[in-house]
Amino acid sequence: MSSVNEKQFSYEIDDFMPLEQLVTDETSYIKRPSPWQRLKQNRLALLGLCIIVGMIILAIVGPWLSPYTYADQNLALANQAPSQDHWFGTDTLGRDIYVRVVYGARISLSVGFVAAAINLVIGVIYGSIAGYMGGKVDRLMMGLVDILYGIPLLLYVILLMVVLSPGLTSIFIALGIAYWLTMARIVRSQIMSLKNEEYVLAARAMGVSKWRILFRHMLPNCLGPIVITMTLAIPEAIFTEAFLSFIGLGVSAPMASWGVLAAEGINSMRSYPFQLIAPAIAIGITMLGFTFFGDGLRNALDPKEDVK
Repeated sequence: MSSVNEKQFSYEIDDFMPLEQLVTDETSYIKRPSPWQRLKQNRLALLGLCIIVGMIILAIVGPWLSPYTYADQNLALANQAPSQDHWFGTDTLGRDIYVRVVYGARISLSVGFVAAAINLVIGVIYGSIAGYMGGKVDRLMMGLVDILYGIPLLLYVILLMVVLSPGLTSIFIALGIAYWLTMARIVRSQIMSLKNEEYVLAARAMGVSKWRILFRHMLPNCLGPIVITMTLAIPEAIFTEAFLSFIGLGVSAPMASWGVLAAEGINSMRSYPFQLIAPAIAIGITMLGFTFFGDGLRNALDPKEDVK
C-alpha cells in the first residue's frame, strides 16, 4: 500500500518550475503581441504616423526656412512659377506660396487638435455620465444628442459661423458645440456594456462612490475606442475647416489656412495650376496620414483584428 501511495505522490523538481520556463516554441502562441507590436506590423499605419509627425515638424519649423512671411506682398513677383527663390511659386499678390502653405498647416492642424481635445473632454464626460446613470438621466441626455444629430454637422457649423462671424476663434467655438456627439454615443455604449461587469459590482459592494467607479475603473477600460475615435476625428475637423475657409467662413485675410489657399488657387487654376496643387496636396496627404494611422490604431487595439 505504501508503494502505491509513493508512486501516486511522486514528483520531480521540474514539476514546480515557473510557467515561463516551460513554454516552448510550440506553445509560444499563448503570448499575445502588444498593441505597439501589432501597430509596427502595419506599414500603412507607420506611414501615416510618419506623415503626421513630419507635417507637425514642418508646421513648426517650415516658416523659418524661408526669408518671406505669409503676408509679404510684392506685385512685381506675382504669379511666378516655382523656382529656387520661391519653392512653390507665388500667388496673384506676389506672396510666397510655400510659406503660406506651411503657415496654413499651423492653422489647420491646430483646428484638428483643438477639435479633438474638445471632442475628448465633452464627449467622454457627457457619454460616460449618461451611460452610467441610465434611466431618465440617460434618456434626457441622449435625447438632446439625438436632436443635435438631426441637424447635419456641416450645416450646423455654417449657421454658427454666420452668427459668430468668420474667424479662427469662431471655428473653435462652432466645432466645440457640435463636434462631440459621436464620441458621446460611443462612450455611452461602452459604459453601458461595462457597468454590470464583476469588478464594477465588487466596487459597489465595497462602498466605492459612483464617480470613482466611473472615472477610475470604467473609463480606463474604454481607452481604446476613445483614442481611435479621437484620432479619426482630427482629419474630419481639418476638412471641415478647409471647407469653411473655402466658402469664405473660415479665417480672415491675411491669415492663410489650406482652405483659403485652395479658394485663391482655384480662381487661377487654368493659368497657374501650381497655386492650387500645393494646398490640395497638403490637405490630401494630411488626411490620408491620419486615416492610415487611425485605422492601424484600431487594428492594434482590437485583438480580434488581424494585421494585414
